[in-house]
Amino acid sequence: MAGGSGTRFWPRSRRRLPKQLLPVASARTLLQETTDRLVRVVDASRILVVTHRDHAAAVRRQLPQIPGRNVLVEPASCNTAPCLALAALEIARRDPDATFVSVPADHAIADARAFQATILEALAWAQHEPSAVTIGIQPTAPETGFGYIRVGDRLGGRTFRVRAFVEKPSLARARRYVASGEYLWNSGMFAWRTATVLDLLDRHLAAVTGPLRRALAAPQRARAAALARAYATITPISIDHGVMEKAAGVLVVRGAFGWNDIGSWAALGDLALAQKGGAPVVAIDAARYVVSSPERLVALVGVDDLIVVDAPDALLICHRERAQDVRKVVQELEQRGLDAYL
Repeated sequence: MAGGSGTRFWPRSRRRLPKQLLPVASARTLLQETTDRLVRVVDASRILVVTHRDHAAAVRRQLPQIPGRNVLVEPASCNTAPCLALAALEIARRDPDATFVSVPADHAIADARAFQATILEALAWAQHEPSAVTIGIQPTAPETGFGYIRVGDRLGGRTFRVRAFVEKPSLARARRYVASGEYLWNSGMFAWRTATVLDLLDRHLAAVTGPLRRALAAPQRARAAALARAYATITPISIDHGVMEKAAGVLVVRGAFGWNDIGSWAALGDLALAQKGGAPVVAIDAARYVVSSPERLVALVGVDDLIVVDAPDALLICHRERAQDVRKVVQELEQRGLDAYL
């Protein structure tokens, strides 16, 4: 899933070059790193990428090993449920009995081998059980920016039944979740048989799958226009809200592979990556900062918990605790018609 806009990574992330297409965690882009991990599990010819039409050309350039027909193009951003519905319908057309895993393209993972082992365990359960299988992350802190999964009975290995999907909590509640040992972070990664996910989508989001089925039945030459009409009728909704919170019998595989969703600039401080490959940073009596400045030296004096991001046409300075609010800058730019900065 490579259709995100990455607004919380402004000013580096822009409409034409969102976060997943940027080299955030290494010299390779997040999309390329995601693909590098997956080709050790499945051949490149069986990897599909769903992206926005504005980014399809860049995706194909960054992933020359992926067949061009495997880049599925969305005409509009409608969140993860329509994205997964489009992918599942295409996979079902090619291989009705397939089992597949869906992963976001903008996550950082430290231990690729542990990630691959977790993916294989999830796929094995999904292949033999008529259930959706999600991957939960062992919490390392009481994060309030993630959804949580409450686990139930262990089925074997690292796999449990899901008792409930939980919305992003307050800090006090997140602390209770972590202390209880009963909760995992919701990673947004799933494994399922194609028939399983389509049954869930048809049952809970027929307003999504119906228009998409009709659009994909159109002749190839008319399909892009048909998809555009279909997406115009779809209300954006996530797979969690639209399906998973209502589904029964969901399983979760507990993962521990150094996962970070790179949800904001603050995440780079946790990864200790922001200063690599950029200009020098001089910090005098400063701590817990995140600096991204490819060209210019940045000096910090007597300040803590700051994020500083220098781009050719914009400069971001914010408190680290307000990193999630960077998207409000993008909203303000949109309202003021300052499209040159988007």
